[in-house]
Amino acid sequence: MSDSLRELWLRGIAFNPTAPSDVLIRLLDQRAGEAGLLMCEGRDLPDAVVDAALHHPTELIRRALARNQHVDPALLAPLAADPSGLVRANLAAGPRDFPRWVRPLPDGILVALFTARDAGEDGRLTADEIIGELVSSRQIPLSFPRRMAGHEHPALRVQAALRWTSLTPAQRVRLLADPDPSVQQAAQDASWALDPERVEARLPSLDVRNAWVFQSCALSDVLVEQCFADGTEHLLTGNQYIPAHAVARLARHPEPKVRALVATRPDLGPDLVAELRRDPDDRVRARARLQSSSHTWTEYETIQRIIGHGPDCLCPLTEPFARSTTDPTYGPSPDWFAACAVSEEPNLRRAAASWPGLSAELVEVLAQDGDEEVRIRLACHHPLAPPHLLLDVFVNRPAHRPHLLSLPAFPRTGWAHLIDHPDPEVRALAASDPALREPPVQDPDATVCRAAATNPNLAPATLESLLADPRTAEGAAANLALSASRLHALLDRCLQGIVTRQGATHP
Repeated sequence: MSDSLRELWLRGIAFNPTAPSDVLIRLLDQRAGEAGLLMCEGRDLPDAVVDAALHHPTELIRRALARNQHVDPALLAPLAADPSGLVRANLAAGPRDFPRWVRPLPDGILVALFTARDAGEDGRLTADEIIGELVSSRQIPLSFPRRMAGHEHPALRVQAALRWTSLTPAQRVRLLADPDPSVQQAAQDASWALDPERVEARLPSLDVRNAWVFQSCALSDVLVEQCFADGTEHLLTGNQYIPAHAVARLARHPEPKVRALVATRPDLGPDLVAELRRDPDDRVRARARLQSSSHTWTEYETIQRIIGHGPDCLCPLTEPFARSTTDPTYGPSPDWFAACAVSEEPNLRRAAASWPGLSAELVEVLAQDGDEEVRIRLACHHPLAPPHLLLDVFVNRPAHRPHLLSLPAFPRTGWAHLIDHPDPEVRALAASDPALREPPVQDPDATVCRAAATNPNLAPATLESLLADPRTAEGAAANLALSASRLHALLDRCLQGIVTRQGATHP
């Protein structure tokens, strides 16, 4: 058989949803080449396949599994102590290509990575390099530092100290007096961010990286005046540590865009709120109407992340919107989101639609909301969003398609009526719908043909002919109608006679 047909069959089998474990485990053979790596990284896997990959002698297999976003992350725990530092680093880095939502790692894996005594037996990386991958991966829940601030292991208390502003005041006091010198030093080093005098002293050394200081740190009057003097006062509008006189000055700023940015702050006094609600600028008045729902800084930050993003917003789905924050210990409370869901303000309903802990009853209400952005956010964020809504957003908002396709709740049927849609991406999904009587295997678009070849309604003779056609072979090998014995037979043909130069199997 041709090499091209072999690769197409292998890739199709690797992503065949009904392929049994014994079929998929055969793809871990080096002779399966890239298909085995793609499978380990790119799909959900039966536990038996995960176990086989976890203990596979080939490092590349374990490295691919370490980046898998689809299997239960708890099953990946052995990789945190893998002999290879590169495997550990892949686990710490998370899925490649930065998908919109990255599933947080469980505490057990995070603890193992942060407290590792070495970086693996191979010595190709340092422990600090692996931790650096983890810190930038978006896999650490925002609540993790608070949970670790009192942990018995000093390395975890150090990590908590490094996230100083996320800790409670009581936790900060305890870390500053910690009996372990490394923890106490980390706390001393991190505490500068909430000390106005130390912030002012450190600012010159930060050079061009100082914008976040004005946005997030406690500022002296000198630094506040510096912002107003050099025209960068907009940086102060979301800083919760600036003095009250600076807040009032921002609320009465001559530029409407600055007044709008400050209009939802939870620390505005009633007089300032009343002024902003009478502001001559429509945008300022609209933002000021939201201020009554902004009682805490986490509520404020949630609202700020909604305003002005538009229906095609592709911002990463991070806390407080990610699934890990259905636990109300961090971020706005469930009652706050519920109140937002029935608000007259679209921005508040958009915030509610972005929280995956919203009740089924409120999901049903928001799925019919007259504001398109509310419906889009619900489709992209909530596991109970109805299939018809996911379908509607997929068809009408192409920007969200990659994310929608990654959702477990995305419907795999109900598309047949779209088989003549002008967009080939839409036709491709319709072509795989089991409700479709005649899948379009001769569609002008190759993607549609490949999708049609996955349709389980195809006659057995037709499916066999599609397996032999390079245009459709990959899709046909992923067809649910192929029996386990047929899949094994295809693998026999693919893997037969392929030997590497060292005598090991390889594509």
